[in-house]
Amino acid sequence: MPHQPEGNTRPRLWEQHCCLPLLPTADIGELGRYPLGSYLSVNVGFTPQSARDVLELLDVFRRDALADGRFRLVKSIADAWPEPGTEAADEELIALAFDLEDSGPLEGDLDNVEVFHDLGLRSLLPAYNRANAAGCGCLDTEDTGLTGYGRDLIRKLNETGVFADGSHCSVRTGLDIAEITAVPMIYSHSNFRALWEHPRNITDDQARACAATGGVIGINGVGIFLGHNGIDENPQRVEAIADHIAYGAELVGIDHIGIGSDYSFDADDFNDMLAANPENYSEEYTRYGQLQWTPPEDLLGLDAVLARRGFSETEREAVFGGNFARVARQVWRD
Repeated sequence: MPHQPEGNTRPRLWEQHCCLPLLPTADIGELGRYPLGSYLSVNVGFTPQSARDVLELLDVFRRDALADGRFRLVKSIADAWPEPGTEAADEELIALAFDLEDSGPLEGDLDNVEVFHDLGLRSLLPAYNRANAAGCGCLDTEDTGLTGYGRDLIRKLNETGVFADGSHCSVRTGLDIAEITAVPMIYSHSNFRALWEHPRNITDDQARACAATGGVIGINGVGIFLGHNGIDENPQRVEAIADHIAYGAELVGIDHIGIGSDYSFDADDFNDMLAANPENYSEEYTRYGQLQWTPPEDLLGLDAVLARRGFSETEREAVFGGNFARVARQVWRD
């Protein structure tokens, strides 16, 4: 079992997006690298996956998590972010829910939102990088925003109690989500384009529109989205995450900033896919070489960096989890 640090006084972590290999052979135990007491949203599919693929993966991940013994499957906010002193908090388990990085696995059937929700899905974004039936992605040269189906999807997510997520979507699609949603939207794992020019990073207008819904922007730790993709640049990546947190706090307020590191336990698989299918991405993905991520162990060092920069304990607790927990209470349904 991975070592859990003793005497850890860091804030509890709400990790709004991380990735295991999208295979039934994935080792759920790898998630134990996050501290006990964390909440994790784990990807279970994007463009290539069918509804059947997602259902099979959910079955395996849920079964393996329960067998491991360190995880609690999330049905409600009380499971995800238990109040101190409650039985769930005393258990010190890792709370586990799931997300989809594309609406393609719904296969055009909005009722699948409810099917996946019943199995722990709590976040979904309409389009992964490229246009689909729901809307446009961040790598599209023509940006027409959400389609009629995409608008119905956002309403369905609201109705079911699933975060509507603008990450990987185009600027117009993100702005459309903010316009249509009746509850807070999120950017689960997106950084600020004003600090690092990359099509996956969001504009100030997108950030302001998200915050206006009451939503939260999760800052990620991916090297190419931070401007520090060197294999030995882990400390610089943590500092850059802090830069984006500070910028977001100044732009929209500390209450609208969180963490969605996008750490990929399937890093080798993703880099192999990127090398084999460069046409599915863009030069802004492929020209930096092997992509680098910020692992859980380094992410936890962010607390000390933020403290050094003058963020109070209350502000750090909000960024590390309180903000996403607040909007989950507004959006989720048991």
